[in-house]
Amino acid sequence: MTATPTLSTSSDPEKNPAVISEARSPSPNVIHPPLDRTAETRLKRKLDLRILPVLWVLYLVNFVDRANIGNAKIQGMEKELDLYGQRFNIAVWVFNLGYLVAGVPLIIAFKKYGPKSLAVSMFCWGITVIGCGLVKNFQGLVACRLLEGMAEAPYIPGAAYLIGAYYKKDEYLTRYVFFCTAGIIAGAFNGFLSSLIAKMDGTGGYGAWRWIFIIEGIITIVVSLGSFFVIPPFPEDCTFLAPEEKELLLARTRADGGDVTNDDLSVRRVLHDLKDWKIWTAVLMHLGVTENANSIANFQPTILKGLGYTATQAQIHTIPVYLVGAAFSVIFAYLSEYLRQRYFFYLLGWAVLATGLIVEIAQPNAAGVRYMGMFFMASGAYLAMPISIVWIAINVGKGYKRSIALGAIINFGTAGAFVSSNVFLKREEPKFHTGFSTGLGLACMGATAASVMYVGCMLENKKRDERRKELPAVLDEGMVVDLGEKHPDFRYSL
Repeated sequence: MTATPTLSTSSDPEKNPAVISEARSPSPNVIHPPLDRTAETRLKRKLDLRILPVLWVLYLVNFVDRANIGNAKIQGMEKELDLYGQRFNIAVWVFNLGYLVAGVPLIIAFKKYGPKSLAVSMFCWGITVIGCGLVKNFQGLVACRLLEGMAEAPYIPGAAYLIGAYYKKDEYLTRYVFFCTAGIIAGAFNGFLSSLIAKMDGTGGYGAWRWIFIIEGIITIVVSLGSFFVIPPFPEDCTFLAPEEKELLLARTRADGGDVTNDDLSVRRVLHDLKDWKIWTAVLMHLGVTENANSIANFQPTILKGLGYTATQAQIHTIPVYLVGAAFSVIFAYLSEYLRQRYFFYLLGWAVLATGLIVEIAQPNAAGVRYMGMFFMASGAYLAMPISIVWIAINVGKGYKRSIALGAIINFGTAGAFVSSNVFLKREEPKFHTGFSTGLGLACMGATAASVMYVGCMLENKKRDERRKELPAVLDEGMVVDLGEKHPDFRYSL
């Protein structure tokens, strides 16, 4: 492809009214014809079948492993390991400490060594999950959960990066939300699987809670070994596309803006990228809803058991909550991408989440009403979470900065779990007034941060529009290549 960009008038809010329409090249005055839309459609269909299913299955396993501690708790773990007071909360909290410590370094390693590193990470966390089922005391559980958090840390930001590498800005969100439904479905699947495994209580001298960890850990290891051979590489290294398809793929990603091909990494570079205000604003957005999502994953079985259900009934009743949350997030994420609006749909997720939290704080006497509140919480949180991640990903260009941004938002944003694991107090079980009140406060913080992101990006786009008028209509791309979001024609998505 040897074409220079043409600048066309467009109302696309993702870019400047002067948009780079085709692949860039330093050769002046050569215009490449528009990309073949039919070929693009075929390419996207092929990518959807090759990229998303693999990552979806791996995330399903990932979420089952991180959330199974809530299911194990009500199947006898709390009593056998003497998890009095806040000990269970500490076991939940320390997982996220591992996540926080290892997140950014491991996502940088992912960018450097490639996607197959995710399979290695998965194998490691599978071992730690089995370890959780074999521990003899609280201290052992804490150690295994810490190591599990460290091993899991690169998976979600790595998968988010990989999806964004293959798709354009206006295709990213729905694909990422589809990916995220694996985590939501895993919550439902976890309840069902745990209710089945509970029947193994006493087998081999192990309690049901131990078998939950052991069986799910073995599944993880088996899946990790198979996934090493099927995890897709970065686009420039892919071999599953025909040469003309690969050429079209790379042309699409270059034309989408923010392209970075010659990207070097240094400690100074990482520290510089982390100074971007957008990254930390997105961290607050993500933290505000992730705290509530973690509350659902880790404490919903306990809450439902407190409403009068048996342990098995509580496991089963988690399933509809997750399924409704998945459907809600997919439908409204599609509308968000179709309308190219992230901010207003983040606020929609916040409003639905806040409604559920207010129901739980009000503590109505009817168990069915409190159960309804869980549906609102799950639906709102599972819509706002992926929007916060995709919004920052498409607003920082590509290359290492995108990997650093994703590592920061997902791993620092997940610090919301630090809060949820310490405000859902044992003495308040199952009402958890402090936990739900804190969740509402953090959700409002997230909505405020989203408003800051929206206004800040809108003002910056106006400045860029003014500066662009001072430049030539057709740019010499040899002079501005690899600028990422600093490219004169890059515009922030709203």
